[in-house]
Amino acid sequence: MAHAYTPGLRVSEQAIITKQRMLPILGQVTVKRGDIVSATQVVAVTHLPGNVQLINIAHQLGIEPSEVHGRLRVKIGDNVSEGQVLAENVGLFGLIRTQVTSKSSGTIESISAVTGQLILREPPKPLEVNSYITGIVTKVYDMEGVEIMTEGALIQGIIGVGGERHGRIKNLAHSPDAELKPGDIGEDCAGCVIIGGRRASLETYRRAEAVGASGLVVGSFNDSDLGAILGYDLGIAITGGENHLKTTLIMTEGFGDLTMAQRTYELLASLEGKEASISGATQIRAGVIRPEIIVANTDDTEIDESKSDSTTETAIGAKVRIIRQPFFGEIATIAALPSEPQVVESGAVVRVMEVTLANGNKHVLPRANVELIEE
Repeated sequence: MAHAYTPGLRVSEQAIITKQRMLPILGQVTVKRGDIVSATQVVAVTHLPGNVQLINIAHQLGIEPSEVHGRLRVKIGDNVSEGQVLAENVGLFGLIRTQVTSKSSGTIESISAVTGQLILREPPKPLEVNSYITGIVTKVYDMEGVEIMTEGALIQGIIGVGGERHGRIKNLAHSPDAELKPGDIGEDCAGCVIIGGRRASLETYRRAEAVGASGLVVGSFNDSDLGAILGYDLGIAITGGENHLKTTLIMTEGFGDLTMAQRTYELLASLEGKEASISGATQIRAGVIRPEIIVANTDDTEIDESKSDSTTETAIGAKVRIIRQPFFGEIATIAALPSEPQVVESGAVVRVMEVTLANGNKHVLPRANVELIEE
């Protein structure tokens, strides 16, 4: 099975996180700069145009389009209710009446004497955008949305499916190598973000969904099982719009049977009982988006914005994940960064780095064989 990885995944106990929460069309912002907002608080609202119904009056009454205006019981701009008569044709000395009624409420937008058709616009649909994370409003974009900043834990995954969810973190794995079983998930997991260790099966995901879990975070998942969840094979990795999924799924390592990284597991386990914001949205190309688990620090509203530009560099002491055999999946520390390319086992001349594994052993690896873990 092929494995795909995104370099530079962030696994940080304390990070500055900024999110823009924008409306798809102009509307109203309901908060102001400096406000402290909760993860589920509405920060902007708008109304999406209602669906359009095209009603062929001429056809339904059996008359010419030019005769439609004489049969109408409504006019342009009228608000109508479901079941209301829109047009009527009376024949045979008033004994036969043919009526056209509205199938929904709405507003009459236009009536054509050329086609004999009437256009009914259904009521606008309200759309609310919430904060997603608990934090402080740092910018307000008039009639468009806001920017929210928070400080807290940030764990990014390799790939996920499902939209934004919120829930209390519940760790059901006693180790990063544990395999979560359906029987491990009880009714008390409703509304929770379940941490599941190494991997989970399709049946385990179905159980999490059945009890109403907000999310399931595991090291790995079978790609065929993911196809069963989605109802189709995932081709290009652009996800996040799977509205039919009740439980967001996040993989921290990839497809297959991979142990969750020790550091990732320890951080998630330490967040037991805390409220998290999660998203399965993934985009590999044309602007990278990674699935994420965010736990905001709600104990302190002061945010040190100087940390917001901090990134991990490829330097001695930095953590990396090895993404090629024979040490596939292991976490290591950069011990040396030789400046000159070297000949590797395959015979290729490449840039390398010396890394120290968790057991203390040192190895020289091509730089392409590792991914940086941002802190």
